[in-house]
Amino acid sequence: MKKAQKWKLLRNGKASLLNNISIIEILPSLSRMVFLLVILCFAIGCSNENHNEDEAINDMYFPPTNTALWETISPTELHWNMEVLTELEDFLETNNTRAFLILKNGRIVVENYWGQTILNNADFNQNSKWYWASAGKSLTATLVGIARQEGFLDINAKTNEYLGPGWTALPADKEDLIKVHHQLSMTTGLDYQLADLDCTIPDCLKYATDAGNQWFYHNAPYSLLEEVVVNATATTYNQFTAEYLGRKIGMNGTWIKSGYNNVFWSTAREAARFGLLIQNKGTWFDSKILKDENYFAQMTQSSQELNPSYGYLWWLNGTNKVILPGFSASVSRSLCPDAPTDLIAAMGKNGQFIEIIPSKGLVIVRMGEAPGEAVLPIVFHDEMWEILERLQ
Repeated sequence: MKKAQKWKLLRNGKASLLNNISIIEILPSLSRMVFLLVILCFAIGCSNENHNEDEAINDMYFPPTNTALWETISPTELHWNMEVLTELEDFLETNNTRAFLILKNGRIVVENYWGQTILNNADFNQNSKWYWASAGKSLTATLVGIARQEGFLDINAKTNEYLGPGWTALPADKEDLIKVHHQLSMTTGLDYQLADLDCTIPDCLKYATDAGNQWFYHNAPYSLLEEVVVNATATTYNQFTAEYLGRKIGMNGTWIKSGYNNVFWSTAREAARFGLLIQNKGTWFDSKILKDENYFAQMTQSSQELNPSYGYLWWLNGTNKVILPGFSASVSRSLCPDAPTDLIAAMGKNGQFIEIIPSKGLVIVRMGEAPGEAVLPIVFHDEMWEILERLQ
């Protein structure tokens, strides 16, 4: 072997060196021991470089709250399948998606926008606002937890301590059974055989069974949690959201009244910030925003046995049964069989998703119009995750 070839091997890496020990002949001034030490140092150096690259990917990142700057990492750096990513993007676009983001430990890996704004007067982009629909329930659960930790309310207290006696049409002794945690877990026991499940006036809130004995996705008692927080904190819902959560993570969305409902509107990036907060169990960088670890655990685990796929206004994967909105009986399946079992999700009408997968360090946001005829796009969600699982 020529000297020039052997020096090329030295430059090209430790594997070539170790396979060509005869290279020692070109280093006559070095003993075998010294040479092996050189090789060892070279190997350690390469190993440290790889370790540093892994650390850069796995270290948690929080985007600054006062600028649009946001670190990114490419799918190729994560060794994702680019053909599957193209398939995913095509699937999302053809299913009326407006915004789709994937974060890996806080960094943006995928960010796409399609179609027009809600007013159909401009292209949808990272500054466009969209409604969260019932994904806002999970934001409310977080706000209730913050109000609790700040000493404003007790989730084990009777709801009428905050809304006043007679907030329902129930007899007093039955109304007294309803606690704030029943509103959080959809187990108030109120009658759901109604023409308008959004109606929050007392005449619409009638007795079906004792609180805790029935699970049904009933919007009205959820919506009244806003009043619970407002009355307990003596502020407006938007003010409380901004002061205790929004400004701390750079989420500048707004609650807007729509009939009996209060709907949160934000950009997709702001929704992703909220998901990142939940991924980190209520911590933003070095600031504890939802400090109550017990409440966080209760919020993101099964809140009752009737529907184990539901926490406090969060949907949970990995259980053996689920009761879906609009149904009173469970089906024997997890929320999303193709998704990781530790998925927790804020989910809303027409496919508004903010999803957190702690085991993979992922936050996923989908905003858009309905992907099909169904108001509850379970099939779309399953199909989306079938593709996502092939992506990584």
